[in-house]
Amino acid sequence: MKNLFILFLLNLLLFSCQNRPQENKENTKPNIIYILADDLGYGDLSCQGQTHFQTPNIDKIASEGITFTQHYAGSTVCSPSRSVLLTGQHTGHTPIRGNKRDEFGNWPMASEALTVAEILKENGYATGAFGKWGLGYPGSEGDPNKQGFDEFYGYNDQTLAHNYYPYFLNHNQDTVWLEDNAGAGRGTYAPIPIHEQALKFMEENKNKPFFMYYPSVIPHAELFAPEAYIKKYRGKFLPEKEYKGADEGAPRFKTGGYGSQPESHAAFAAMINLLDDQVGEILAKLKELGIDDNTIVIFTSDNGPHLEGGADPDYFDSNGPFQGYKRDLYEGGIRMPMLVRWPGKIKAGSKTNHISAFWDFLPTATDLIGAETPENIDGISYLPTLLGNENQKEHDYMYWEFHERNGRLAVRQGDWKLIRYDVFSPEKTTTELYNLANDPGEENNVAEGHPEITNNLLKLMESARTESEVFTFNK
Repeated sequence: MKNLFILFLLNLLLFSCQNRPQENKENTKPNIIYILADDLGYGDLSCQGQTHFQTPNIDKIASEGITFTQHYAGSTVCSPSRSVLLTGQHTGHTPIRGNKRDEFGNWPMASEALTVAEILKENGYATGAFGKWGLGYPGSEGDPNKQGFDEFYGYNDQTLAHNYYPYFLNHNQDTVWLEDNAGAGRGTYAPIPIHEQALKFMEENKNKPFFMYYPSVIPHAELFAPEAYIKKYRGKFLPEKEYKGADEGAPRFKTGGYGSQPESHAAFAAMINLLDDQVGEILAKLKELGIDDNTIVIFTSDNGPHLEGGADPDYFDSNGPFQGYKRDLYEGGIRMPMLVRWPGKIKAGSKTNHISAFWDFLPTATDLIGAETPENIDGISYLPTLLGNENQKEHDYMYWEFHERNGRLAVRQGDWKLIRYDVFSPEKTTTELYNLANDPGEENNVAEGHPEITNNLLKLMESARTESEVFTFNK
């Protein structure tokens, strides 16, 4: 009898050992949460030097993770920056290179585009996007459901996303009408139900690997926040920069215009306070669900601070030590805060000056899960930097093109950065060269003093792109 009992225990132990590796293997893929603020500048976080208000929850990602001091957005405006992020291709190659629209809405990303969401989905991930899309209207090739996302909830059209109390939001192929926002109503502040859906997605997918793309609309213009947040800052930032926008009853107010805002300073701080609280709730949800240690959280912004709707980036020093705003290719328009947290994997409170950009996210994700990385991308995995390894590859160069404001171009190689403005008008075109190592504020144009470097970067600028039938760069 004793021998039979021992044999039973041995079989039980053997069975347990045979099944444990498979269970661990299923849990080895980390969840990925990518939080993308909208028009938040390099200096708009307290961990980045902001003194007018605090962002303790976002700061926690930095204190418990790593801060990238030289990270760049994909573009200096919304749609192309998002296209770069999802495809791993800079604006010389990515499908959507500007905020162009067709008669139905945002210009749709083509079906042949390969996104990081599609790759992750093919590798067993549940995929969800919650916030502002801007890469194709519902039913088009660029519909998020056709670009790798199982679930989408939020603003499909980025023009509608100029309003925080819209008439409707999109949930996959359905329209969610916000009846209490009818007329000039302000019943539902859209970022709140979007956030609730994101938390629900986390709960529903806690037992499987998931990728949650969270492109918040905050603090994009217009400048509005719920009264509970506004009152916390009312009267603190005087004098206010009053903005007198469109009449609230005008159609433009609900389709992309900016409503009047007499408290734009208080509203801006209140919006970021709300975003910070939402980030805190995401981090708390990870702990509640018991998946905190197996989740990598990335926080950044799509481009530099905006000037619309009464925004006052100079008052808040939103671009930090840099010059330029949204739509500029100076550092203030494209250098972004990037904070990454992964408990037990990333050294807490660390910093890196590794030069990285949005197009690096896709190869980082494939590297993270051991998937094949597409060949036709411009990105380089920054996973070695996250894990503190020494085998980090570096970019030969970084490239941006911007199709508004008479055409703008920029290229960075090492510490040298070349910028060209008004490229559609040769008689007005300017050529500026800066050494970012000793002039991060881009105050001293040294192009004339370094003709060889200037010419080499001009040639690199010409070869860095391929032609696009939609986003031509000659007019």
